[in-house]
Amino acid sequence: MLSKERENAVIELCQALIQQKSYSGEEQGVVSVLKDYMRENGFDEVAVDDYGNLVGCIKGNRPGKKLLFDGHMDTVPVSDPAEWTYPPFAAEIHQGRIYGRGTSDMKGALSAMVCAAANFARDTEKQFAGEVYVAGVVHEECFEGVAARAISKAVNPDYVVIGEASQLNLKIGQRGRAEIVVETFGKPCHSANPEKGINAVYKMAKVIEAIRTLAPTHHPVLGNGILELTDIKSAPYPGASVVPEYCRATYDRRLLVGETKETVLAPLKALLARMMEEDPELKVKVSYAVGQEKCHTGHEITGERFFPGWLYDEKETFVQDVASRLKEMGYMPSITQYNFCTNGSHYAGEAGIRTFGLGPSQENLAHTLNEYIEIDQLAKVTDCYYGVMQALLK
Repeated sequence: MLSKERENAVIELCQALIQQKSYSGEEQGVVSVLKDYMRENGFDEVAVDDYGNLVGCIKGNRPGKKLLFDGHMDTVPVSDPAEWTYPPFAAEIHQGRIYGRGTSDMKGALSAMVCAAANFARDTEKQFAGEVYVAGVVHEECFEGVAARAISKAVNPDYVVIGEASQLNLKIGQRGRAEIVVETFGKPCHSANPEKGINAVYKMAKVIEAIRTLAPTHHPVLGNGILELTDIKSAPYPGASVVPEYCRATYDRRLLVGETKETVLAPLKALLARMMEEDPELKVKVSYAVGQEKCHTGHEITGERFFPGWLYDEKETFVQDVASRLKEMGYMPSITQYNFCTNGSHYAGEAGIRTFGLGPSQENLAHTLNEYIEIDQLAKVTDCYYGVMQALLK
């Protein structure tokens, strides 16, 4: 377990990060705090890339594996601070909990990663094999895995630890996520004479009903490849006496292991092609949404919204090595999967890097009013991350 001094250090770092509001594209305050802490606590290299990702490195004195801890710095916004019991950016402590936006998702974990790495370097005097990296990642709330691509390219890690909330359990997989756009194109006319036009919304209504007949894909561990309608828009809007010429529907598709951009769209394309053959007036297309955001460095980050799923076998050596070490330390982690999407979509899903999740706090506290992290969880996960380094850097 952590000494009181080390527990206080991770609490203080977590509070300092919470006090820096860091919505996606505004992470520079967190970068500044972490950069100073890393430089003052034994990190050999600290760098910020074009996207604004921060990566700190501690090098052992012998060659070995590269272990990367991944924690995103951005948070979702606070809609109304007045609704919070405690100020969302004050990081106040009440009844053994630190309150504030990002405590659980995921500045608590990021603080623990940095402190654990510093503790490990200090205790071993860097007499270990390999290299430890801690990455503060930008724009995860917008693009799971897109900014992470730059990190894995620069670091080329052998192992990745995702710090998303898991209550100190090990997560060895997740469904991925895709944002699919379906568009129908009509013909505008005055709504007093609708027969002279083609209503794109009516066409979309038929498309939506047809899509609901598609059977979901299934995985025995990850479940169904859900396809759910999340929004619908028409144009022109407001329609003021005009039959809409355009309609756009967005679907959230939960991805299973092995699904690709092509295989996910294939049944949709086949369905829509049949519908257009049956209805000469129907013009419809399907594609993936593309997002573009501004980084705090001034650069732009762009990505197609397709973030793959991934899953490892719990019998994998690296999983068992970590689980065994945590059990030796007195922890009893279960081995399951995340219910949501993480940066693991890139590391494991795209790059095939051995990846697992291990974080403090509860998954259902992310993005919530009065978000908090229990200090007990924060201290314990700092201890657990230390154990991960012992397990994998031999």
